[in-house]
Amino acid sequence: LNRQGNDIGTQYRSAMFYDGEQQKELFQASIDRANEYWGGGLVTTLEPLGVFYDAEEYHQNFFARNPGQGYCLAVAVPKVNKVRASFASYIKD
Repeated sequence: LNRQGNDIGTQYRSAMFYDGEQQKELFQASIDRANEYWGGGLVTTLEPLGVFYDAEEYHQNFFARNPGQGYCLAVAVPKVNKVRASFASYIKD
């Protein structure tokens, strides 16, 4: 809870922000499916979307713009590869 790798704090929490009841239900269903798939223990929260601010431009598409950055190579790439392997049947060619 409240961490991504070695980064710790509430700003690193896993959350899904919904805009309306239909989206909330879809998000909850996805959390439920993920809990079943991964054996429970997900800490992702489901919260209403409030005021939303875009991140600074240099944070937009960070991975695509910085594929050789240390965090991308050490943390993001292995996670993306794991997800791709686990959900290969859902990936479109």
